[in-house]
Amino acid sequence: MFISFLIGYVVLGLTLSAPIGPVNAAQLDKGVRGGFMPAWFIGLGAAAAAIIYIDRLSRGHSSAGASICAGVFMDVRQFCIAVYRGRRIVKSGSLVSEPIRSGSSELSRSFLQGFLMSLFNPLSIMFWLGIYGSVLARTVHTSTMDQLLLYSAAIIFGVLLWDLFMAAAVSFFRKYLTPSLLKGFAIISGLSLVAFGCYFGFKAFQFLFFT
Repeated sequence: MFISFLIGYVVLGLTLSAPIGPVNAAQLDKGVRGGFMPAWFIGLGAAAAAIIYIDRLSRGHSSAGASICAGVFMDVRQFCIAVYRGRRIVKSGSLVSEPIRSGSSELSRSFLQGFLMSLFNPLSIMFWLGIYGSVLARTVHTSTMDQLLLYSAAIIFGVLLWDLFMAAAVSFFRKYLTPSLLKGFAIISGLSLVAFGCYFGFKAFQFLFFT
């Protein structure tokens, strides 16, 4: 029974990481340009941000992340970044600007990029406050602190599994990507980012003018 609970939390970590978003798009870009390590360090940075969310929620500081003003600011910020980046990708028709080397400075930049993208991404905040917050509310009265820590570790393990899978898949398949396929992926990725940006902009507009 306990093992099934742990497996369930690992799966939860996988489902939190799997939806297409800025972090996965960044992993795709880094993986195509630099291979496994830069893409993996993007994921490690995102996992570090997930640990911060779990720690703050476990300590009862979820209200800080739920600030309305902060949420609107991040919606506007994500709207500008996502639409700008998506428009550039669609216009150029390429995810790849130039190859990158897997040096220590590049890996540090990849880690920081993944960390900041996940930490300040409104979708991440929505997932962690909503999904993990509800899980925590259900289990906090029936589990010990050690069990909660173990459940949280299982979620992080699921996040790391997905990041490892993404980095390995992109680095393996990049040798088979033809220019036409890369252009197709670029257009899809760019349009997805524009769609995400429009969603964030709509949410900010809705709050500012209709609430």
